[in-house]
Amino acid sequence: MLKGFKDFIMRGNVIDLAVAVVIGAAFTAVVNAIVENIFNPLIGALFKAESLNEAFNVPIGDAELKFGAVLGAIITFLIVAAVVYFVFVLPINKMKEHAESRRKAGVVQEDKPVTEIDVLTEIRDLLAKNSLRK
Repeated sequence: MLKGFKDFIMRGNVIDLAVAVVIGAAFTAVVNAIVENIFNPLIGALFKAESLNEAFNVPIGDAELKFGAVLGAIITFLIVAAVVYFVFVLPINKMKEHAESRRKAGVVQEDKPVTEIDVLTEIRDLLAKNSLRK
C-alpha cells in the first residue's frame, strides 16, 4: 500500500502539478497586487472614487451593489488569461507546429515520440536563428 503511494507521489506529473499550483498561487498574488494597486486606483480616480471597489456602487436599501468590484475581478481575469495565453499556450502551440513540420519533413521518425532532447534542440535552433536576425 505504501509502495503504491510512493510510486504515485514520485510520478513526474504529480510533482509537475504541485509546482504548477505553487507557481499559480504566486502568480495570482502578483496579478491581484497589480490590479488592486494600479488599475483599481486609476479607474477609481476616473470616477472620483477611492478605488475601483468604491466606484459604480449602487445602494439598495441597507445593501449595496458593488459593480466596481466585479469590474476589478474581470480585469484580473483578463490579465491572467492574457499572460497564460501569451506566455504558455502560444509558445507551446508554436513548438507543436514546429515539431509537426519537422516530423512531416522526416526529421523525426513517425513511430518515435518527440523527446526532451528534440524539444531542447528545437529551442536551441530557434534561439540561434533569432540571434542571427539581430
